[in-house]
Amino acid sequence: QVQLVESGGGLVQPGGSLRLSCAASGIIFSNSAMAWYRQTPGKQRELVAGITAAGTTNYADSMKERFTISRDNAKNTVYLQINSLRPEDTAVYYCHARTNGRYDWWGQGTQVTVSS
Repeated sequence: QVQLVESGGGLVQPGGSLRLSCAASGIIFSNSAMAWYRQTPGKQRELVAGITAAGTTNYADSMKERFTISRDNAKNTVYLQINSLRPEDTAVYYCHARTNGRYDWWGQGTQVTVSS
């Protein structure tokens, strides 16, 4: 059974930082491409950042400066570091895994709220 479990979300003041974690099980993590997406009410889910099995990263154009994706294959975990948080970063952040190049798996999401 594949499980992606996100953690690390919460309420943070503007300018603060968060590190989101996604622990994966039921997949060969080291062979899987991982990514973070986010979604706000009424909008489509959008890619934040991705990281290949080899460790190559890619970011949405608007996210390159403040977001950093990384992975720890020994812990089957992918991370998203978010710095200088803004109110517009408020969203549910989802972990995504692609296995065997074609199967997509999603976590349940973790809420990030940026507010003073």
